[in-house]
Amino acid sequence: MPIDFLTMNAQAIAEFRANNGRCGPPFADTPIVLLTMKGAKSGRELCAPLAYSKHGEDLVVIASMGGAPNNPNWYHNLKTHPDITVEVGTDRYEATAVLTEGAERDSLFAAQAAKMGIFHKYAEKAAPRVIPVFRIVRKPA
Repeated sequence: MPIDFLTMNAQAIAEFRANNGRCGPPFADTPIVLLTMKGAKSGRELCAPLAYSKHGEDLVVIASMGGAPNNPNWYHNLKTHPDITVEVGTDRYEATAVLTEGAERDSLFAAQAAKMGIFHKYAEKAAPRVIPVFRIVRKPA
């Protein structure tokens, strides 16, 4: 039976907001951020719960889609509309999603994969697709 990502994401978002930024299984041991963005095609407001790591003051999210051969929808949304709202823990702020390339992308991917080994498996499964990596940069208040 295929995974119902819409239902799973809706439950994770509700749980995150009800528990000060914490989620239970299957995300209990994974740092989760909520990114609220505008849909690339629809222009509608959409929210995605994503695993993240930190790089200095920035957050890092990886568009792995579990190692699928294509990029997730939220990748296209961030490329088209990089101005987003971030929720991490109880903090909520405006940010810009920056698509990384080359050595920066490789370094950020490696750092997150070192903390969350599943990303190595996603990269192997996705090959030859190079999984995109975004840096989430907080806008000045």
